[in-house]
Amino acid sequence: MSDWHIGVIGGSGLHEGLALDEAQEIAIRSPFGEPSGPVVTGLLRGVRFSFIARHGAGHAIPPSEVNYRANVDALKRAGATDLVALSAIGSLREDLAPGTFVAVDQFIDRTISRERSFFGSGIVAHVSMADPVCPRLSALVADAAEAAGTVVHRGGTYVAIEGPQFSTRAESALYRAWGGDVIGMTAMPEARLAREAELPYALLGMVTDYDCWRDGEAVAAAEVFGVMRENAARARDAMAALAGLLPATREPVPIDTALGDALATAPFARDVELATRLQAVAGRALRLAK
Repeated sequence: MSDWHIGVIGGSGLHEGLALDEAQEIAIRSPFGEPSGPVVTGLLRGVRFSFIARHGAGHAIPPSEVNYRANVDALKRAGATDLVALSAIGSLREDLAPGTFVAVDQFIDRTISRERSFFGSGIVAHVSMADPVCPRLSALVADAAEAAGTVVHRGGTYVAIEGPQFSTRAESALYRAWGGDVIGMTAMPEARLAREAELPYALLGMVTDYDCWRDGEAVAAAEVFGVMRENAARARDAMAALAGLLPATREPVPIDTALGDALATAPFARDVELATRLQAVAGRALRLAK
């Protein structure tokens, strides 16, 4: 059995999950509340994958109400070593056409109402987000999507908006002026939380539309949903290809110990209740920092 365990958070169009062998549905309880749904774990080409549908069964949870903390915590508890996000995105660039995929490597966070950290009063931590995705995992995911026959753009800045509405034309033009390449509603705080949980993170964005920066064009939900359905099948193929591309041995990466120098609160000042809640995502670091 491989020592890789890939956690997958599937977005729009992927609520039916991955085609896993020996699939089992596990209800994992998180001290950070209810995850979006059960974790489905199984094998792809002998590699353990665990999947959670970001928006729940039937896409019932809007972006601002997703419990991102519980989802990341649940996958960490399931034993995931790495985390892949599959997300529908809009394009802010002419060359990123609907139907193509983008291996995102940067983010601009415009969300305003979401729990952004596992830490807080009682245990303070400051992780680095300079490079928010894992370069090794992102490259492997891009390779896998290409192997599955998809056009992939490597690198790109994702503008995360609150939603659930799409942008105004003025906002879309602003995000382009800022250097945004794609736009979506779910990557933040997900990427931040993955880093706090010491989970290498990669985001494979599936372009569904051109947002509304083009003259005379607007985002139509029906068109977006149609492209999402087509992209979902290719995303599943990419995950199967990823299983075949993973090295036989998973070598450590710096993100595995991202909390090493991030904890600011002295052991005597830590809140015991919060420390208990943090056992899955930060237990390694808390034990070492005693």
